[in-house]
Amino acid sequence: MEKGGVTSLPPPISRTCPCSNLLPRSKGVNLSTGHREIIIMTDGYLWFEGLPFPSIDYSYEGLKEACTKFVIKDEDTVMVSYPKSGTHWLIEILCLIHSKGDTTWIRSVSIWDRVPWLETDTGYKMLKEREGPRLLASHLPFHLFPKSFFTSKAKVIYIMRNPKDALVSGYYYWTMTKFSKKPESLDQYFQWFLQGYVPYGSWFEHIRGWMSMRDRENVLLLSYEDLQKDPRSTIEEICQFLGKKLNPEELDSVLKNSSFHVMKENKMSNLETLPETHVDKDFKITRKGICGDWKNHLTGAQAEAFDKVYQEKMLGFPKELFPWE
Repeated sequence: MEKGGVTSLPPPISRTCPCSNLLPRSKGVNLSTGHREIIIMTDGYLWFEGLPFPSIDYSYEGLKEACTKFVIKDEDTVMVSYPKSGTHWLIEILCLIHSKGDTTWIRSVSIWDRVPWLETDTGYKMLKEREGPRLLASHLPFHLFPKSFFTSKAKVIYIMRNPKDALVSGYYYWTMTKFSKKPESLDQYFQWFLQGYVPYGSWFEHIRGWMSMRDRENVLLLSYEDLQKDPRSTIEEICQFLGKKLNPEELDSVLKNSSFHVMKENKMSNLETLPETHVDKDFKITRKGICGDWKNHLTGAQAEAFDKVYQEKMLGFPKELFPWE
């Protein structure tokens, strides 16, 4: 891609065969049939059901079991999002609501132990062993989400974000971590993002799928932008959705201790404790924590190209659903 311009995008990734026959492969077992299958492991991704996933702490067998056999219980609370849409911020808020503003839990237990990730090998194991009401997180797209959810009373909070900001944030995150293929430049990642060649696939497909659940009473739709604009009101909305009552002092503590600046200094929340086999030195998940940072990164031509794809992919959805430009 030339600076200031946008080259034509490569062909979309095939959902049945994402890579050519020349790429390295490994064999695994389909847990639903017991048959051995070809699993494509290449480009730093683990491919599952036609989508690229990170290669660290993910496995074909684990994803298959999480998606098809995991039982979501009525008392569970699930946080769902496309990557880099504010999930960790939401997790911190949920943990503080759960502890009524007491910071002991968020300062003594790592964020991935407090709220395990359903589709990771480590998180799935923890969740299977955990009893009582569980807090869990997931980036899984709608069509791969455990079917047990759809017959449960579990509460799901879906947080979304301006896709341009998710793109820029994702570029920095995947560049500074070792979970999957690293982009060589923002230009390259821009193209990958538009064609869905990034962990968890297409933003457009992810949000279109989950938007179909927006009118269910056990699903709460939030946005990163609203959380930034009015965090207190958004936290009160979350409490009401969960049936949690906090007094003013407890609410003040949730608000204060889930703020960007406080999270940035909490090593149990900013992923600072991850080993260097997973992330670059001095990595923190908290980078800027603002809205509209895409304007400092994307060129006018890129923004125009993005808007064209957005309008095509999101056709039919009311504009008022999405609180961004």
